[in-house]
Amino acid sequence: MFIFCAVINNMKYRNLPSYLLTSILCGLLTGVLSLPLRAQSANPSSTPLTSQELVRLVQQLPAHPEKKGEIVEELRRRGIGFTLTNGIRSVVATKSGNDALLRRTLEEAERRRLNPTAFSLPPEAEGRDLLEKTREATLAANGSMPDFVVKQQIGRSYARGNTRNWIPSDRLTVAVSYRESAGEQYKLLLVNGLPTGDDEQAGNSYERLGGTSSTGEFVSMLAALFSEASQARFKMIDTDLLRGRRTIVYEFEVKKPHSKQSIKAGKDQSIIVGYRGRVWIDREVNRVLRLEDIATEIPEDFPVSAATSTIDYDWVEIDGLQHLLPSRAEVVLTARRGEQAVQTRNEIRFRNYQKYGSKVTIIEEDDPPPPSTEP
Repeated sequence: MFIFCAVINNMKYRNLPSYLLTSILCGLLTGVLSLPLRAQSANPSSTPLTSQELVRLVQQLPAHPEKKGEIVEELRRRGIGFTLTNGIRSVVATKSGNDALLRRTLEEAERRRLNPTAFSLPPEAEGRDLLEKTREATLAANGSMPDFVVKQQIGRSYARGNTRNWIPSDRLTVAVSYRESAGEQYKLLLVNGLPTGDDEQAGNSYERLGGTSSTGEFVSMLAALFSEASQARFKMIDTDLLRGRRTIVYEFEVKKPHSKQSIKAGKDQSIIVGYRGRVWIDREVNRVLRLEDIATEIPEDFPVSAATSTIDYDWVEIDGLQHLLPSRAEVVLTARRGEQAVQTRNEIRFRNYQKYGSKVTIIEEDDPPPPSTEP
């Protein structure tokens, strides 16, 4: 049975301080997302937002953060009628707590203002066609995935409550081998730049290491989303420029009865949850470049209250052929401890994809990843 979007078989979460709740998350989950599923397509008959209107709207956010979704909808529906300056960017970032979704939506509104033809949503029929072509390409690629090895660099941190004031915990380097017949196998190589030793049992054991750990069949995640069994509902909502590629953004939702996404807490508690999120589809090559996911329908009395993920996909060469595979992921888990909450975060980079059978050699630990500046 596939776990969490048929992707993750063995993702485990432990709260980093010893006094906090130990929990296990099955799935490759990232940043806490606000994904309003009722967003509307741009309406060219609406009057574009003025800079004064936008500033008035975002000034409400410190006291009313729940209004962020309404502002995102207004930007998508009306666009902007002014030149986006660094001053306006700064105001939006400050008042929204540097919210990634709001910043991305604002930048895309500016691109639509400058080039309405290139950055407007296509007709519904064209959007459905792109989605179906992407479904076919994704499922075909999953069936022809090569066996490979890759290095994961993982920065782990935690935050008290829901503050997202991340406190670094440690840095891990993990060698991952993938075979279609056996799934993924993991070997912990370095902790904070220091070798773990040659003992296979100690080197492979995240449980022995403690803290938050993540493993999973990330190769299959998109295939699970696009499979007929998930009965995922998609809605075209926006355009975006991602790593220089023009994309169409779709929101999706998978209801709990059709989901295989699982969350576990401790050793004995496990539930199936629904999930929703967004996918960024390259409109030229019909492939997903980013997947954002948030677990839904979590019972109120379950120890884990939230689980989210973001995965960026990029083209890598393995044995002379190009394949679309994860390049970066962020996993965030929120757990309850009485009246309080604790969050854990794994920032994962995938490096040096190679044909299966190649040996992953670590000479020294790479520098930790710099904070992302991309909205």
